[in-house]
Amino acid sequence: MRQAPAATLAGLVEKRVRRLTPPHALILSFLGLALVGMLLLKLPMASHHGTSWAQAAFTAVSAATVTGLVVVDTGSHFTLFGQSVLLVLMQAGGLGLMTFGMFVIYLMRDRMSLGHRAQISEALNQPGQEDMRHLLRMMFGFTAVMELAGTFLLAIQWVPELGWRQGLYHSLFHAVSAFNNAGFALRADSLVAYSGHPLVNIVISSLFISGGLGFVVIADVIRKRRFREYALHTKVMLVGTLVLNLVAMLAVLALEYGNPATLGQLSSLGDKLWVAWFHGAAPRSAGFNTLDVAGMQPATSLLTMVLMFIGGGSGSTAGGIKLGTFIVLVLATRSFLRADHQPVVFGRSLDSTVILRALAISTISVFGVLIGVFLLSITERGDFLDIAFEGVSAFATSGLSRGLTPNLSAAGQGLVILMMLIGRVGPLTIAFLLATRRSAAIQYPSGRVNIG
Repeated sequence: MRQAPAATLAGLVEKRVRRLTPPHALILSFLGLALVGMLLLKLPMASHHGTSWAQAAFTAVSAATVTGLVVVDTGSHFTLFGQSVLLVLMQAGGLGLMTFGMFVIYLMRDRMSLGHRAQISEALNQPGQEDMRHLLRMMFGFTAVMELAGTFLLAIQWVPELGWRQGLYHSLFHAVSAFNNAGFALRADSLVAYSGHPLVNIVISSLFISGGLGFVVIADVIRKRRFREYALHTKVMLVGTLVLNLVAMLAVLALEYGNPATLGQLSSLGDKLWVAWFHGAAPRSAGFNTLDVAGMQPATSLLTMVLMFIGGGSGSTAGGIKLGTFIVLVLATRSFLRADHQPVVFGRSLDSTVILRALAISTISVFGVLIGVFLLSITERGDFLDIAFEGVSAFATSGLSRGLTPNLSAAGQGLVILMMLIGRVGPLTIAFLLATRRSAAIQYPSGRVNIG
């Protein structure tokens, strides 16, 4: 009997899906999520006065990649339905569609090969199936707890101010946006109106810092009680995050203290400290701001670009090259300057493979940012600092802006969309896609290239 065309097509699609590599699946997932979001945001019920295809596409990609750059004001342009679409896009994009895919694959593990099971465990940094199952449960549970706790705490401020219905909705929207490091806000000035408010500063910063640490770190902290028992990656992330945030806070405070456009207009030292703390921690992917980013000093803008480029933790909702990558490069450089055989941290040496991986990620990211900023400087007419800031923010999926995004040309919007997608998928994934299959290892005689 001749097979039906529909059955043949279904079988072909199934074979294609089974052959997808994790990078291919991740890219297609984000593209599919952004496409669905664009179509929903284009619906008449999603906005008050209509949304163009370009605006819908840009906003959907920005939400799916949890970047936070906007071409229209979220609170006034979109209806409750449109904002709910953004809420779903942020949640799905923040957790990572690959995580959902892994969860589905795990449920079907009886039909999987041992190689596929090992690949999933390695991607989640877990040695066994029991640990992986625990991590997945913790991942969704921790996300729900943090977002609900953030909603409750923010409601203490916004329910009396906005009423029960609108106050709870504002609290939920910002809690989800903060934990997923998306940076979407319902006010045109983001959180500038609450720059000196302790509760809002503490809750929002706690949400995006915990979301930016990475779920593997959170799982390790929950399972173990003492710092010395933590895995090396957990120790590096916790200490690195604390040190970098404090250093960035002091730098912002020193650079902006007398700037009348930012901290200089605040009369209270406490308010200045809150703003400095927030902007020391937020650039590494959060996207919220409590001061006028366009009014910052050039030195502060450069510092912010560096922080955005570094990003958060591996396997987190944050972007950038990742803090672990940056720390590995710093440790390798220190090791070279001290003529040590291997970099050592917390009594553990770092393998050369880790150093090469960090170097590859950083190199690809640097070239990605340089090419993106170069092309934006061709398509856009404006201050170069604004253009460079926007390019780094898009590639690092940070979402901070000096005001250029709403004024981007059509070509500029297309470039920023592409940079957000590439930045979210990850430089290492792009390198994997471009790599060809290697043949059997061949040993070549060593040579010397003069450097420095």
